Amino acid sequence: MWRRFVRRLSINISIIFILSGCSLFEYHPYEVIVPDDERDLNVHAIQTIQNDVAEKDTMTLILMGDTQRFYDDVDAFVSSANQHAADFVILNGDITDFGINDEFHWVHSIMKKLNKPYLAVIGNHDLSGNGELVFEKMYGPLNYSFIKNDFKFIFLNTNSREYNFNGHVPDTTWLKNELKGDDFKHAVVSSHVPPFDDDFDPAMEHAYARILHESNKVDVSLHGHTHKYSNTQPYEDGIQYIVSTAMNDRMYLILKLWDDKYNVEEIYY
Repeated sequence: MWRRFVRRLSINISIIFILSGCSLFEYHPYEVIVPDDERDLNVHAIQTIQNDVAEKDTMTLILMGDTQRFYDDVDAFVSSANQHAADFVILNGDITDFGINDEFHWVHSIMKKLNKPYLAVIGNHDLSGNGELVFEKMYGPLNYSFIKNDFKFIFLNTNSREYNFNGHVPDTTWLKNELKGDDFKHAVVSSHVPPFDDDFDPAMEHAYARILHESNKVDVSLHGHTHKYSNTQPYEDGIQYIVSTAMNDRMYLILKLWDDKYNVEEIYY
């Protein structure tokens, strides 16, 4: 009887080790497991843009909104976007719904089929659980920028509510410094939560808008979060705030930029 019990216990323990060795299950849904080929994706995308995008006067971007769990819609987006010429795609936050490692992986497994690089911004849903850590490992810093063809593209975290409106998100000091310099003529700022939304720190809203305006370099500010398309000048300061829909609306935007001018085209698929 005792020998039979020991033998069964040994078999059960062996099965557990075999299953765990084969990674058939994860110990916790918020584990952070990012394979080497999915690390620093924004860094690699910027390198591709710097190396492969020609020197020219006009830059063309595709702006897409929240992907969350709209996997079929994202897959259809990729098929549609691949038919349009653009220098790169901006995924403007809420990549995931719950900040789970697998959600980030599932979205990237679709987005990597694009025939152009894509850059990701962190959204409020991406900050759930260990999502911030996953984003940093998978995409890189929450605030980052690069310069191409006299344009500086600035991406930053504006998910103030997730930090209890602590006065540090967005990082306006970093933003102000990024907007200085003579090595670019125009700046495009991209973040998830627009400054006029309730999830943006209300104590920072007008100071943030003033930083963009006083730089004399920002003509457009790009956002997601609201799941509703809008193209307005809420501060009447000459800066256009463009907000994309969520991907389940099956619409995205093509944005052309040249000098201090721009053109927005709505694409339905």
